[in-house]
Amino acid sequence: MEITPAGCDHEIPEHLFMCSRLYIAAFRGYTDEVFSLLAGSSGTAVEPANSRPSPAAQEHANHHGGCSIREVTAERSTLLHIAAGEGHDELIAELCSHDSSLLSSSSSSGNTPLHCAARAGHAGAVRDIVRLARANVEEDRLRAMLRGMNATGDTALHLAARHGHGEAVEELMEVAPETALELNGGGVSPLYLAVMSRSVRAVRAILSCRDASAAGPSSQNALHAAVLQSSEMVSLLLQWKPTLATKVDSSKSTPLHFASSDGDCSIIQAILTHLPRSAINIQDNKGLSPLHIAALMGHTETVRMLLQFSPASADICDNQGQSFLHAAAMKGHSSIISYAVKNSMLKHLLNAQDKEGNTPLHLAVVVEECKVVSKLLSSGEVSLVVKLHESGAQFQPQRQDLIEKWNAQDIMKWRDNTSKNLAVVSTLIATVAFAAAFNVPGSYGHDGKANLAGDPMYNAFLILDTISMVTSVVATILLVYGRASRSHRSWPSFVISMYFLWLSINCMVFGFFTAIAAVSKKGIKIAMSQLIYHGMYILTMQLTFLAMPGSFISTMKFLVSGRMERQQHAKRHIKRQYPFIAFYTFNVIFFFIINNIAMLTFDATRALSY
Repeated sequence: MEITPAGCDHEIPEHLFMCSRLYIAAFRGYTDEVFSLLAGSSGTAVEPANSRPSPAAQEHANHHGGCSIREVTAERSTLLHIAAGEGHDELIAELCSHDSSLLSSSSSSGNTPLHCAARAGHAGAVRDIVRLARANVEEDRLRAMLRGMNATGDTALHLAARHGHGEAVEELMEVAPETALELNGGGVSPLYLAVMSRSVRAVRAILSCRDASAAGPSSQNALHAAVLQSSEMVSLLLQWKPTLATKVDSSKSTPLHFASSDGDCSIIQAILTHLPRSAINIQDNKGLSPLHIAALMGHTETVRMLLQFSPASADICDNQGQSFLHAAAMKGHSSIISYAVKNSMLKHLLNAQDKEGNTPLHLAVVVEECKVVSKLLSSGEVSLVVKLHESGAQFQPQRQDLIEKWNAQDIMKWRDNTSKNLAVVSTLIATVAFAAAFNVPGSYGHDGKANLAGDPMYNAFLILDTISMVTSVVATILLVYGRASRSHRSWPSFVISMYFLWLSINCMVFGFFTAIAAVSKKGIKIAMSQLIYHGMYILTMQLTFLAMPGSFISTMKFLVSGRMERQQHAKRHIKRQYPFIAFYTFNVIFFFIINNIAMLTFDATRALSY
């Protein structure tokens, strides 16, 4: 009698349903009990005359006192399927010695005993089944058994690889390496499944076949999966077949797209080592390059690494004409914007427009990403207008009443947070200045008056401390007013408060020096004055350099130009459309002048103290 093949709808005859005791004995690997039941020598338990037979006794009675080696479960699994699935090597050998045809029997799902052993990862059972098949089955049938597929198209190698059973995979690859080329019903290779199981041992075993398939679902290959698993598997796959790095899936994504989305720099570096320089420019069906993907996910180190590998890839635009900076701006990744601002090779992208005319700044404003807006503004929206004016750029002719003003109030939402933080700083300065008035240098005498009263440096300290406290209080009031009013006048109040706060800081620092000068020896005064002077000079020059829209000369030209008729028209158009630009530029120049006056004043104070 033949075992019913997979996919057959014939009912199982009653006498071929597996006895429960036989099933349990096979499951537990009790070889002696299995063959005792098969020989029919175990006998049936005696039941009381007036009792109803138990299900087990009734079932055993249906077998006329003996069980058959051809009995199957409801899923048409034989005793050999059960023994193989549990890895009972002795029982496997005994069953095959009694009936070798069990080796090629299939369950209703198409699984052979070899499938069961491989799925459970019993390498010894796999080895025994193959050895017994070689001894009892013809070569053609043996090959068919090793390459046999179940109902879902999985071979034994597929099942072992899917579950990450490295030792079982090694056994199967040794006897049937050609199965590494087979794809299952979903078009997936054993190698892809081994990668997904994260079994490096299984991957190594399959890679011993140079012609193994790396195919996965949706036209992916094993490297697409490996970049999200481990760098070791990535290295193994690239050494085995470097061309995997340039293959695309159904969405035209390369493994580098996948790796860029994950941001693991060690894996990206491994891929770049085996990648042609042009391959980094491959775009998916949306036009996104690996650089776009890294920017969308906010992986700054990945962006830096990709640009170092191929600086020209920065100019790649997607189907909407957007660069990787557009992508970073939309997702609010300010760290990537900061990197671009500091990189002179990327500055041309800061104001690049997509197909709808949107710059990264436009997109950041739309999604209300305040940090990105702040970075982009500091990078040079003002600088751009100044440079365009300097180079003689022409405005598009249009009715002047239809010009939409660029209002800083609309895009400086970050100012609220800044105002709050600055208010804390100004309050702290006022507190320190107030406390310093009652803890004067030189302390007090027995008459309650300051010991240094009348000293020029002491008098300078009192004046500077008073100015510091007053200006910090004014700055606090202006900052609170700006946050509360939210009117058109709140922006100038914010700028003015910044001047008062900067003045209070300078006065506090200079007051500290006069206090030191009043109570210290000449050598200490000289050392302190040098330290304060150079520290303040470096700070003010750095702030001026960062805030200056272009060079100092070009900024001055922008403010004072207007003698020629063309310059007058351009200046008038700028003031109408960008009223904030002239105000900002004036304040930068004013800041530069005020700081130089402050430094000269400090020089004079220092000379008097000597």
